[in-house]
Amino acid sequence: MEKHITGAWFEFRHHSPAEGKYWNDTCRTFTAAQWREKVAEAASWGLNYLVLMNTAIVYDDDEYCYFDTDIFPFADMECRNPIGELLTAADEHGIKVFVSCGFYGNWTRPAENMKSGDVRERAFRAMRQLWEKYGSHPSFYGWYFPDETCIIGHFGKDFVKYVNAYCAEARKIAPGTKTLIAPYGTKIAIPNGRFIKQLKEMDVDFIAYQDEVGVKKSTPKQTARYYKRLKKAHDKAGKSKLWADIELFTFEGAVYRSALVPAPIERIKRQIEAVSPFVDEILCYQHIGLVNAPDSSAFCGHPDSAKLYNALREMNGKSK
Repeated sequence: MEKHITGAWFEFRHHSPAEGKYWNDTCRTFTAAQWREKVAEAASWGLNYLVLMNTAIVYDDDEYCYFDTDIFPFADMECRNPIGELLTAADEHGIKVFVSCGFYGNWTRPAENMKSGDVRERAFRAMRQLWEKYGSHPSFYGWYFPDETCIIGHFGKDFVKYVNAYCAEARKIAPGTKTLIAPYGTKIAIPNGRFIKQLKEMDVDFIAYQDEVGVKKSTPKQTARYYKRLKKAHDKAGKSKLWADIELFTFEGAVYRSALVPAPIERIKRQIEAVSPFVDEILCYQHIGLVNAPDSSAFCGHPDSAKLYNALREMNGKSK
């Protein structure tokens, strides 16, 4: 049975200025009411999960957080409590939110972040503060760990250590919350015995592998084969649930160096069809900037995002 998209990434500003060309400046000016409207729009096209991409961001020449904290200064935003508005609206609409505990080191250097004691200390302090501030929200479902390194055949040893350390801290701070990672390198993963052993070692609840179609590393014709192999590995490991992270975007120009724009719905349908038989849930990257209700007072992103919203609502049976 073919599945539908049930979750999406959510952000307050895109970490790459080039990719976020069509929405970064707009999102900076959003009011509390507009952020709540973006969550309502997510519910209106059928989403049950939102994954907050990051609660902080570090560049070579700047650093800030999206909540009041002693870790970094607050971001240059009109809304002073965007995480609170996200969770309040998610409470109202029955959406489950994975709250990020990254990027507390330079987002372009994930391998360094995973090993850095300073980054870990900031991230764990942020987790404690986030739970203290927002843990009473029913929608605060779990945690997302955004630092990623490529699966070059198998998960890197430092990545496994990073995941387990952050999962352990999450369960210590907030027992009962869930954990999510979304690694890339899906095309070149080798789900053999060594890979299955690593899956057994990683104490994470959900792994949403990126389909890498938007970044042009894979095609919908290829991805079914990758996820079929991953399902066999996950079934044998009997640990983390297998999810998919399909990419709703294409690039306006060069990959990674130009704006993200909505992909044609025909391609997205093929992406869904390819992974549906093998995964428990299909998440997508992403809601902000790529999917907008046509009449939204919080419109942010490329004009074609309104067409994609209508197409996704129809596909998810929400158009009436």
